Amino acid sequence: MELVTQHTHTDMTNHGHAPIEELIARAHRVGITNIAVTEHYPLTPQVDPRDFVSMHADRLPEYFERILAQRAKYPDMEVLVGCELDWLGQGEDRAFAPDEFDRFDIVLGSVHFLDLWPFDDPAQRGYWDEVGPDYIWRRYFEVWCEAVVSKAPFTVMAHPDLVKKFGRRASFDPIDLYKQAAQAASEAGRMIEVNTSGLTYACKEMFPSQGLLREFCRAGVPCTLGTDAHTVTDVDRGIEAGYRWMYEAGYREVTVVVPGGDRRTIVLG
Repeated sequence: MELVTQHTHTDMTNHGHAPIEELIARAHRVGITNIAVTEHYPLTPQVDPRDFVSMHADRLPEYFERILAQRAKYPDMEVLVGCELDWLGQGEDRAFAPDEFDRFDIVLGSVHFLDLWPFDDPAQRGYWDEVGPDYIWRRYFEVWCEAVVSKAPFTVMAHPDLVKKFGRRASFDPIDLYKQAAQAASEAGRMIEVNTSGLTYACKEMFPSQGLLREFCRAGVPCTLGTDAHTVTDVDRGIEAGYRWMYEAGYREVTVVVPGGDRRTIVLG
């Protein structure tokens, strides 16, 4: 069946290592039919002073130019211009124009910050011990639901339970949090993704867990797949395993965004 990845990163930040041209060339070689390049949208110097997480705003024209050149080079592959837009909640210090994201085919919504604390940054893990995993899990899903129901231009909510990245689990059953997340995504008309990168972290599990993914499926939330590649060789990481993860949770089709923003489906099984 078709191979797709709707979440990839590039050399446009200081933590990615995948030149756009090489990323898409490898995707083409391994048979990927749909790839979205989704670099982190610019943050301000106050939030990301070293452009480590996100692109510098001055590089956006270059970003568009490089991706569109690859779209022209590989007409037999769906190449999407996308971005990952970090939700900052009350800490948002950017002002977006009404048409700011019109040029993007897909916008991934992600929660990497809880009250401006980057909870998944290994260098700032100390706060986990200060407040405990239970607080962080509850706060994460509270913020995630705020992001989902907001007016932000999110197409797909990325790695929905990123909070488990370090393998620090809540002491309670999170099923109620999962149900709230699924209801919020359904009511807001958002998609979610199975993100295969979770297998490389301490949690050793794709995002989201089977428990959360089943709730999304029951709520009728469309699901796509992303490898979250930060290197060229990871562009096709775990795609078929991700499809099996979706199928196990009850999904029978993968929903993919196509250039221009429409959607199509691929049958699983």
